[in-house]
Amino acid sequence: MKNKKILILIFAIILIILFIGISVFLEESTEYITYKEFYSELENEKIEKVIIEDSRLQFYKKDSEKLYETENPEKDNLKEMLLLQGVTVETDSAEETFVFIFDLMFYLIFFGAVGVGIYKLVGMNRNTFKVVKHTKIKFEDIAGMDDLKKEMMQIVDILKNSKDYKEKGIRQTKGIIFEGNPGNGKTLFAKALAEEAGVNFIATKGADFQSAVMSFGAGKIKTLFKKAKKYRPCIIFIDEFDGIGERRNYAGSGVDKENNRIITAMLNEMDGFDTEDGILVIAATNSYASLDPALIRPGRFDLKYNISNPDQPTRVKLIDLYTKNKKLSEDINKERLAAAFENLSCSAIETILNEASMLTMLNKKETITLDDIVLAAQKTNCRLNMKLLRK
Repeated sequence: MKNKKILILIFAIILIILFIGISVFLEESTEYITYKEFYSELENEKIEKVIIEDSRLQFYKKDSEKLYETENPEKDNLKEMLLLQGVTVETDSAEETFVFIFDLMFYLIFFGAVGVGIYKLVGMNRNTFKVVKHTKIKFEDIAGMDDLKKEMMQIVDILKNSKDYKEKGIRQTKGIIFEGNPGNGKTLFAKALAEEAGVNFIATKGADFQSAVMSFGAGKIKTLFKKAKKYRPCIIFIDEFDGIGERRNYAGSGVDKENNRIITAMLNEMDGFDTEDGILVIAATNSYASLDPALIRPGRFDLKYNISNPDQPTRVKLIDLYTKNKKLSEDINKERLAAAFENLSCSAIETILNEASMLTMLNKKETITLDDIVLAAQKTNCRLNMKLLRK
């Protein structure tokens, strides 16, 4: 939608420029006469108006609407002579016209670029944070983490029915932190949780709050929570949380000071929660130790879960999940294959199996073989335990 509006705007500007250009250069049909005839008509006081151009003279005779033209003798006293004869004189230089059009285009492009630059620099688009009602991802799409799924569903039940729990003296959880290596499903889990719970979902990341203009990052935090309150019950998911939640450095540079403002804004918003606000903040980070202690204390981010690389049973489930529509050769033992995937993330396992499937198609085979998996691991730069794989 935004791209369409920009294209329409550009098209309109081009049309305006073309219209101006055509209007300027579109010439009225003229009849040519020699300069001698023109001079004779001038002496007989039959010329009413003359338009002096660089290489020609255009003129109207008295009692006539027809436009004539002749050569411009380029005399220094030409204009004075015409004026002494009582002739109306105008000048129309092609160079001046070109300069006018060039200046117009320059200002259009210049101020357009400045406007876009300011818009990008400020980065305060109020519609940045998109509310999703259905993520279309469920817990069945995520292998393992069964205990965490049960616990999180109970937390969301409190989120949806905060009044009932408040009567029992139980307040809702304000914030949860997921820590773990990249590629283990932190974002996927948050999306599935929102879908299973039937609540609205806003996904963002630390980089979305960074701005070259001071204090705008803090403003975006306020915008985010304002939108979440409007669509409650709602889950806010902030990926790469360490990008904005790192320990405050009060003696740092301007970037550090902006980070301090963002953290302060985050603290204010989370402290301003009512127990009936219906908002749950889930933050994902690869480095929990780097986060500001005031931000992650109980009462703000109450709970912390470690999303580690999948264990053996989970890896078996992942193989089943990622090969649901693919055929494995009979010589592949899923247990041994899962063991060979030790220390790999969920996304790495999915990438290997997907690449192996592509190799199978390229080689026009019906089943994925061990050789395909080994080659796929090499291509994706993932290390397998070869001893366990070919045991």
